[in-house]
Amino acid sequence: MLPRENRLSDPQEFRTAFRTGAKGTSGHVIAHLAHTRESHAPRVGFVVSKAVGNAVVRNRVKRRARAWAASRLSALEPGELLVVRALPAAAEADWTQLTGSLERALRRARRRQDSRAEA
Repeated sequence: MLPRENRLSDPQEFRTAFRTGAKGTSGHVIAHLAHTRESHAPRVGFVVSKAVGNAVVRNRVKRRARAWAASRLSALEPGELLVVRALPAAAEADWTQLTGSLERALRRARRRQDSRAEA
């Protein structure tokens, strides 16, 4: 379970992550990583559409992604926003496949964000 201060719930912050964040993709998810100038705890949000599956499948994907995010909070910097968007392939993924995919997506988003900062 994510602590309250680490939950992304404001629609404006979701828009900020989507519009200004660096995008990292993998087979099961897309990660949008944005750094804000505010000094708040890192926040994580999830988007799992009906294209992923029925309510049971969507909730399972969200639970697994939340558990992964809770274990990775220390790797996120203060002021960062991370939005994880699940793709339909996430419905068929087991725990190891999904977490591996989440790691790859975050790594790619971080690499893209760092290259933007250097330019």
